[in-house]
Amino acid sequence: MRIPMLDLSEQYSKIKDEVLSKLDEVMSSSQFILGSHVKQVENDIAEMSKTNHGIGVGNGSDAIHIALQAAGVSEGDEVITTSFTFFATAGSIARANAKPVFVDIDPVTFNIDPSKIEAAITEKTKAIIPVHLYGQMADMDLIMEIANKHNLHVIEDAAQAIGSTYKGKQVGEMSSAATYSFFPTKNLGAYGDGGMIVSNNDEIAEQARVIRVHGSKPKYHHHMLGYNSRLDELQAAVLNVKLPHLSTWSENRRTHANYYTEKLNDLVGDFVIMPNEVEGNYHVFHQYTLRVKKRDELQAFLKEQGIATMIYYSIPLHLQPVFKDLGYKEGDLPETEKAAEQALSLPMFPELKQEQQDYVIEKIAEFYS
Repeated sequence: MRIPMLDLSEQYSKIKDEVLSKLDEVMSSSQFILGSHVKQVENDIAEMSKTNHGIGVGNGSDAIHIALQAAGVSEGDEVITTSFTFFATAGSIARANAKPVFVDIDPVTFNIDPSKIEAAITEKTKAIIPVHLYGQMADMDLIMEIANKHNLHVIEDAAQAIGSTYKGKQVGEMSSAATYSFFPTKNLGAYGDGGMIVSNNDEIAEQARVIRVHGSKPKYHHHMLGYNSRLDELQAAVLNVKLPHLSTWSENRRTHANYYTEKLNDLVGDFVIMPNEVEGNYHVFHQYTLRVKKRDELQAFLKEQGIATMIYYSIPLHLQPVFKDLGYKEGDLPETEKAAEQALSLPMFPELKQEQQDYVIEKIAEFYS
């Protein structure tokens, strides 16, 4: 049996006719940039997020970068975030000419540890970026309490967490802004690059709309430096087809996650720590990520058995060569570094079959036996 990390082919087969029909609408209209399909998905995702504004942009990385610039982050500012995340989080801070300041993670959730944030705040701190890693939101009550106390913006990196909730609150509902990625592998994926900013802050939203079109308002009148970063009509059309299915797909992911946890706990509980859904959270399991002993050996064994796995992330950002001038060294963020040595993500997608999961579970148990 061969089991991929992600298989989009079955999903496409179920929505193919509707996708092709919507793409034909776009082609026939000849309206390819910021048309009706973009407006629809902006409105629908903003409504889902309980925010007043949705701003479609070229990709998830640009979403973070533009949100930071729209919030006034600029050269000399500092932005506090986690080192245990995809490069785009800190890369976008650096592209905004600001300095990433890394703090350690909560070992249970892999998300930023709010208890470490306040000690990292200086007079140069302008914002905090919590990353809702693997599909579970960070502890937003504590993060917002700290941010409000120090008059800081909070920009949520929700690239992996669309549809997740925290104590009944949606992504973007509590903060200055939140950002989504529609990279094809995401829970709501386009058929190419795409991203979005959602916000209840009118000023940030307006600034973001101007920045995404070269800083132009009205057209050909430029009062700031912006970028060419717009969600295009073809990708928006695909997202409009997929969005009504998102809640069902999230429930499927949760069902698969519960099955993994139940079976693995019975078989290999002493060798594996399963992901933990914090009480009050709705985890959408973009990834099902374990902490395991002998991680690299297990991954190699599973590969031999035809089972794909992924390591998110093997080198924390504070130890990446590009950030060496920030002065971090090994040992500075112990929980982050431990997670980088132990984390292993198993196959996870809505169409995953129980017999596929059984095979994965069987082979993990075989390795540890």
